[in-house]
Amino acid sequence: MRIKCTECHSKAIISSRNELDPKVADLYCMCANPECGASFVMKLSYSHTLSPSRSQAHSMAVELLRGLPAAEQLDLLQQARAAG
Repeated sequence: MRIKCTECHSKAIISSRNELDPKVADLYCMCANPECGASFVMKLSYSHTLSPSRSQAHSMAVELLRGLPAAEQLDLLQQARAAG
């Protein structure tokens, strides 16, 4: 991960990290440019999922199937076998 100084836009170094939540952290940064020397805090946060993990997709499929009547469940499983 590359961080740029908020003042001079040179490379900055992450000196420490404070995790606020599993998906949010404060990054304590220092500018690597000796003529600038700025220090600042940037927030790193999770935004959104582009593709769920395979285990999550499997769990979602199981939950969706459980919500259907047994006859529809069997029909979908037969269609899946025929397609695979």
